[in-house]
Amino acid sequence: MPCHNQQLNNVNSGQEHPMKQVRFANNNNNSSSSSSSSSSSSSVPAVLSNSDPTDATKQTDSQDNLGPQLKLLPLNDQIRELQTIIRDKTTSRGDFVFCADRLIRLVVEEGLNQLPYSECTVTTPTGYKYEGVKFERGNCGVSIMRSGEAMEQGLRDCCRSIRIGKILIQSDEETQKAKVYYAKFPPDVYRRKVLLMYPILSTGNTVIEAVRVLIEHGVQPRHIILLSLFSTPHGAKSIIQEFPDITILTTEVHPVAPTHFGQRYFGTD
Repeated sequence: MPCHNQQLNNVNSGQEHPMKQVRFANNNNNSSSSSSSSSSSSSVPAVLSNSDPTDATKQTDSQDNLGPQLKLLPLNDQIRELQTIIRDKTTSRGDFVFCADRLIRLVVEEGLNQLPYSECTVTTPTGYKYEGVKFERGNCGVSIMRSGEAMEQGLRDCCRSIRIGKILIQSDEETQKAKVYYAKFPPDVYRRKVLLMYPILSTGNTVIEAVRVLIEHGVQPRHIILLSLFSTPHGAKSIIQEFPDITILTTEVHPVAPTHFGQRYFGTD
């Protein structure tokens, strides 16, 4: 299992592993052509309804500048519905948490799909030899408190024994800059692939500070996979410009992010 609590021996060996593919955010297939507009719903990221069609164009243009480090979950009707319910101000807290947990699980599963693996052969109960794959061991999760803690259970549901670290970052009252108040990681975090969890990327400042802390503990940015539910173009761009080797996985990039997520999820709104 990719989440087994064991050291990753070949993280720093320089060996490249095949990575599972998801839809890249810098998709060059423009939906402006009438011949392709009917099939574009499954290949373009979710966009909030707006009477101004230029908003969708602006979003696509913003993503084109972000490069392959930003990955979007393949869009389907279930994801669109979950995104809609989470954004709807009339949604009850029970429905909000239920839909958020479903969307978190989808992101976590795809995040695990980005981890390195190797081929293996197993024997079935009937004696048949099956050619399959197994994930490399030695991964961990890190949640950025408090909203990132909403994603911890989704990761544990997939990886029962995974170790999860925490970072608490808040804005300084005087300078308004992100400040680290607490950080605790597995002692060998520098040997691991890190699934960094933070559901909403707005400005990107909190994540940038969190990544800096991980780097101080020996983690290389290329070994960090940021799991997020929603992102603004500015937030994703800020993170990638600061750390070009980091991977960001999200469901949607849009100028308006549901910043109420943490309050609604934990019932503090």
